[in-house]
Amino acid sequence: MDMLLVKRAQKGDTDAFIQLIEENKTALYKVAKGYLSSEEDIADVMQDTILSAYEHIGELKTASYFKTWITRILINRCTDVIRRQSRFVPMEYAKETEASEKDSNYEFYELLKELPEDDRIIFLLYYGEGFNSREVAEILNLNENTVKSRLRRGRKKLEQAICY
Repeated sequence: MDMLLVKRAQKGDTDAFIQLIEENKTALYKVAKGYLSSEEDIADVMQDTILSAYEHIGELKTASYFKTWITRILINRCTDVIRRQSRFVPMEYAKETEASEKDSNYEFYELLKELPEDDRIIFLLYYGEGFNSREVAEILNLNENTVKSRLRRGRKKLEQAICY
């Protein structure tokens, strides 16, 4: 990621901010999809994340942490949606979003369903988005050793799921 682009966005350069979002939108979508099943919720969360990032980019202390910072905002928005949804019992169950056969990540998302929800996002960030264990720990406010042990335990669980 171009740190100059982040610095320009922090100084109010809208084009630089748009370019940063373009570079990160696929990664943000994948993380949101790891939390939420509804495409409408994913779109809302992404829109809220982008707006919040735009309004608060001046508060980002280290330009090299832009992706970590915006991912943290996205995760907070996702957990807000989940929290709100758990408070209400829907009148009718929404049809669960079907994964497209064309979606190259379909098998990855299906495999992630074998993991507990807390571990799922760790795998998504680590394997799906390429964050290292320190960055995952920072994004999720966890100890790095906790992230490493959950990855190890999750790999064993997935190995068992694949083999049986």
